[in-house]
Amino acid sequence: MGALIVAALAVTIVLLGGGDEYTVTARFENASQLVGGEQVVVAGTPVGSVQEVELGPRQSALVTFTVSDEYAPLPGGTTATIAPFSLSGVANRQVRLTLPSWDQAGEEIPDGGTIDLADTEAAVELDQLFNTLDDKTVRDLKKVIRGLEASYDGVGTQANRGFRYLNPFLSSSRRLFGELTGDERSLERMLVDTSQLSGALASRRDDVSGLVHNLNLMMGAIGSRKESLSAAVGELPDFMRSFNTTAVNLRAALDDVDPLVDAAKPAARALRPFFRQLRGASRRLVPTVHDLDQVVRRGGRDNDLVELTRLQVPLSRIALGPVHRDGTKRGPDRPSRPGAFPESARALRDSLPQISFLRPYTPELVGWFDDFGHSGIYDANGGIGRISSTFNSFSVSSPGIPSLFQPPLDPSTVFGSLVDTGNTRRCPGANERDPGDGSTPFTDGGTLDCDPSQVPVGP
Repeated sequence: MGALIVAALAVTIVLLGGGDEYTVTARFENASQLVGGEQVVVAGTPVGSVQEVELGPRQSALVTFTVSDEYAPLPGGTTATIAPFSLSGVANRQVRLTLPSWDQAGEEIPDGGTIDLADTEAAVELDQLFNTLDDKTVRDLKKVIRGLEASYDGVGTQANRGFRYLNPFLSSSRRLFGELTGDERSLERMLVDTSQLSGALASRRDDVSGLVHNLNLMMGAIGSRKESLSAAVGELPDFMRSFNTTAVNLRAALDDVDPLVDAAKPAARALRPFFRQLRGASRRLVPTVHDLDQVVRRGGRDNDLVELTRLQVPLSRIALGPVHRDGTKRGPDRPSRPGAFPESARALRDSLPQISFLRPYTPELVGWFDDFGHSGIYDANGGIGRISSTFNSFSVSSPGIPSLFQPPLDPSTVFGSLVDTGNTRRCPGANERDPGDGSTPFTDGGTLDCDPSQVPVGP
């Protein structure tokens, strides 16, 4: 009775504890002959089993499987693949999980979570492959199989003897393909680059044909000079003995260059996209370079860039100087004049103070030109204008006496308090009303040599 009670408790613990297993549901395009109970493996190691297969949305298959605690929970980005693990048969399938690298893993898949259809791949059945072939191809394939059978009928002993000699070739091929598939990324890059090379050669087939033709002519020319070639080959041993010393020294130089090569590898990888774009740009530059060649050098007189450059020599002498022009003559006591460019540079430097003084008054100058078209501004009552009159000592004269023959009068004595005299240091914008933000008159923070108090009278 005690043994029966212990066994019942063990069965109960197993049954009740089974609910604590980590499970994941993966959505596949089809179930690929899964029936439940198949292994779930990671890198060939069993980590769980398929628990349930049911129909999902849009005729997809929902496969629920368990994963052992060692691999649970699965990281985001895990892919699931249904694949056979032996020869063709029925229900010999397994679910293979591929875990992402640590730097590409996403959020962990929770217990009872799902792997989307984008991260799953169903097995490809042999029937699916044959279904892609049309009837004529299937009939021709049957003929090929029957032909192979007829060709080996009665010659099995001889064929087996021949296959024995293929063993070294097959072993070498196996090692070769093992090396090729060891670095799939490099193999893929080599195939892509080879495809691009073949495409580039196909697009330049006329040039390739010309290259082959020229190589044929070159080899024919070399063959016609076989006596000279024989003499050159006779001199080759002495050359090789001399080159041996050079090669020994070159080996040491290459060892010194190794650090430079190692340091240049990151830069070379970074330059790969640049050269890829440069290749396309170079291909499009061929017509431009051809046209540029015609611009730089062309037969005839005064019709290309080279001859235009030669014509610039006298101009450069005038521009840079010293020159003897406009009455100056050569001689020890006849100094020459600077060229146009030095004189222009000096004139610009000398005019810098005047330009700096006048620069803040640019709005007044532009407004003066603009007043030829209209004057004043517009407000709610219509067009308005603020006019400032300027008088000097000679502007006021007595009736009947020309202003040139009378002594100057002081405007303040004539107009009294209506005029303000001595306004000779007005700031830019002094004739405009202050909008309230202190922007007029403009003093550039007090750096301008002007008096902000000199403004027109009135509001």
